Amino acid sequence: MRRGDFLRWLGFSGALLLTVATLLNAAATPRWLTTVPAVVLAAAVAGMGTVVLAWVLLGRLVVTGGDAAPGPRALKWTVLLWAGPLLAAPPLFSRDVESYLAQGAIAARGLDPYVLGPRQGLGPADELTRNMSGYWLDTPSPYGPLFTAVQRLIAQVTGEQQLTGLLLYRLVALVGVALVLWAVPRLAARAGVPANAALWLGVANPLLLWHFVAGVHNDALMLGLMLAGTVLALSAVDERVQWWRLSAGVLLIALAADVKLPAVVALAVVGTALARRLGGTLWHLALTGTAMLASVAVVSAVVSLATGLGFGWLTTLGTSGQVNSWMAPTNWFGFLTGGIGSLFGLRITQTMIGVGQLVGYALIACGAVVVVHRQLRGSLGELPALGLLLAVVVAFGPAVQPWYLLWAAVPLATCLPAGRARTTLAALVALFAVLLPPLGGNFSGKVGQLVAGYLGGALVVAALAFLARRGAPERTHTASARR
Repeated sequence: MRRGDFLRWLGFSGALLLTVATLLNAAATPRWLTTVPAVVLAAAVAGMGTVVLAWVLLGRLVVTGGDAAPGPRALKWTVLLWAGPLLAAPPLFSRDVESYLAQGAIAARGLDPYVLGPRQGLGPADELTRNMSGYWLDTPSPYGPLFTAVQRLIAQVTGEQQLTGLLLYRLVALVGVALVLWAVPRLAARAGVPANAALWLGVANPLLLWHFVAGVHNDALMLGLMLAGTVLALSAVDERVQWWRLSAGVLLIALAADVKLPAVVALAVVGTALARRLGGTLWHLALTGTAMLASVAVVSAVVSLATGLGFGWLTTLGTSGQVNSWMAPTNWFGFLTGGIGSLFGLRITQTMIGVGQLVGYALIACGAVVVVHRQLRGSLGELPALGLLLAVVVAFGPAVQPWYLLWAAVPLATCLPAGRARTTLAALVALFAVLLPPLGGNFSGKVGQLVAGYLGGALVVAALAFLARRGAPERTHTASARR
C-alpha cells in the first residue's frame, strides 16, 4: 500500500470513529458509557484528531511532491471518502441547523422570521423550540432572503419533521461543497498554484469537513456560490470583457450574499479587476464599484420580492453580533475592561464591547481600502485580495466562529505558494479544527470531563502519530523501481 493510500484510509478510520462516538453519545444506550461519559468524548476526540493527523501528513506528501504525492483526482476522492461517514453523524460542533429548522417553520406558517424569534413565532412548547440552543431562541433570522426561502421550502416539504429537514439541509450544504470542489482547482490554475495543493488545503481540510459536511452550516452554500461566481467573473475580464459571463458571475456572488452578507466582498475584487481592465484609474474604480453595488441591490430586491419575504432582513444583519462571541478580538477589549470595572462595581462590559465593535468596523473599512487600492495598482493579485478582505472581515467582525476561518482560508488556499504563509494557514486550520468539542453541548461544570476526554483522545492520536511515523508504508513507484 502506498503512503498516500494509507493516509487516506487512516483519515477515513478517524471520521468513522468520530461518527460512531457521536451516534453512541446520542443513543447513550450502554450503561458504562453513561457512567463514564468522558470515554465517548475521548473516542470522538481521537477520531477528530486522527483525521487532522492524516490531513497534515497528507499535506507533507503534497508539498514534497514526487511519485508519492496524491494528484487532484486522488484528493477529490479523499474528500468524498472522509466525508462519507460524517453524513451519518448527527450535526456536530454546533446546533445552528436547529435554528434553521425553526426559522423555516416560522416562515412556512406565514409569519415573519425577521421579526419573530423561534420562541415567539413557534411557542416555547414547540418541539423545534425545545431543541434549540438558548442563544437564538429570541433572535430573528440574520440570513438573507435566498436562504430564508430555502428554509421555508424545506419546512413546507417536510411538514417540519426534523430528521427529514436535517437531511435536506445537509443536501444543501453538500451542494455548496460541490461548488467549492469545482471552483478551487480553477482558481488555483489562475493563480499558478498546483491544483493538488489547493485542494488539500482548501477542500480536504478537516475544518471544512467538520462544519460544512457534519455541521451543516449555510456558510457552505454561501462560499460555494461566491467562489463559483468568482471563477466566472474573473475569467470574463482576462483579455476582453465577456459581459454575459461577467453578469453570470456577479449574479452568483449576489445570490451568495443573499445567503450570508460577507460574500458581497467578492464583488469588490471583481469590480476592481474590471476597473483595471478598463484603465485602472480611480474613475474606473468608482464606475465599476457603483455597478457592483447596483447589481447586488437589484438581485437582492428581486429575490426579496419574488419570494414574498420583503426587506426585513436588512434590519437583522447584525443579529449574530448580539451574542458576545469570545473568539472575536473586538470583544476582548470589552471583556477585559468590563472585568476590571466589575472590581469597582461598574457594569460596563456591554458598553465596552460596543466600543470595540465600532473600532472593528472602522478597521474593516480601512483594511478594505488598503486591499482594494493595492489590487487596483497591481501589487496584489485578485485571489490574495479576496482572501485578505475576508480575513479582515472575520478578524475584526463582531462575531467569530471556527468555521468563519474558511471564508478566507479557501480563497487563500488557491493562491498561496509553498512556504511560510501556506504553512501558517494550514496550522491555523488544524488549530481551529480541534478548538470545539466534537459532541457540542454545554460543558459548564464539566471541566473535568472535558479535560479527561481531550487527554484520552490526545493520547490515542499521539500513539497513532508515532506508529504512522515508524511503521507507515513508504513504498512508491520510484522505490519499487529501485528494487
